[in-house]
Amino acid sequence: MNGSDINRRALLRVGAGACAGMFLFDQDGAKAAPAPFASRRIAMTTRGSGRDVLLIPGLASGPGLWADILDKVPGCRWHLVHVRGFAGLAPDANASGPLIQPLADEIARYVRTAGLVRPAVVGHSMGGTLAMMLGLKGVGARIMVVDMLPAGAAMVGGTARGMGYLAGQLSQYFTGTKAGRAYLAQILAETPGARGSDPDVIANALRDLANVDLGPQLGRISAPMEVVYAVGSDPAQSAQISRTFRAAYAAKKGLKLAPIGPSGHVVMADQPARFVTALEQFLIR
Repeated sequence: MNGSDINRRALLRVGAGACAGMFLFDQDGAKAAPAPFASRRIAMTTRGSGRDVLLIPGLASGPGLWADILDKVPGCRWHLVHVRGFAGLAPDANASGPLIQPLADEIARYVRTAGLVRPAVVGHSMGGTLAMMLGLKGVGARIMVVDMLPAGAAMVGGTARGMGYLAGQLSQYFTGTKAGRAYLAQILAETPGARGSDPDVIANALRDLANVDLGPQLGRISAPMEVVYAVGSDPAQSAQISRTFRAAYAAKKGLKLAPIGPSGHVVMADQPARFVTALEQFLIR
């Protein structure tokens, strides 16, 4: 190999880093496979082919949350996020310290490393918070949030200031007492896809979520956004839930709100057919 060949390869690699940051190029300038992605915070798997869609599950849940819908929406390459410490994965870097912001940063890094060009992003519950945070980073051609308010504390009727203290107390109860760990284990056993989740990671997530309020920043999300939320069978209660979601998301122009019911929090499990329809419509718009 002569000096000009070496220089040519070097320039191609520099160009690859400047343009995409994740591809290697051969000596003819052909794009090679993306660099492998490794993370101490998330594990990623892909299924299908077609349009790129990120699926982010909620608190304590894993990719199994989406199992019943993947084959019902064709033409998509699903990128399934599995938070370490949830649903059977060891916590690794999520064992202590802040969680929510580092997770958003790591998912954004995956998008860059995998060479995805503004994929659609769908997040349930805590995953909805992460989806909005990705929207604020400019990651995602469109964003779907499933049954989550911009302020995590508002999901249980509180404020970030008040619920931040309560979440701290709850995290100590769940992780620092025998009764708390037993109660948390019972909750996880009854939650779809949540078995094997680590109490300390859940406590970290609760504490972070209780202090997150993205409401004032929603206007900065430029991507189209849709919020699917659960309502019950009682008309008055459903109307109140709808008013709460409208008010919470008022800062995001052009937002679509889509109630689905009767349903509990895990909409895709309680109303799979309606959720699939909403997801298909979201993806084709």
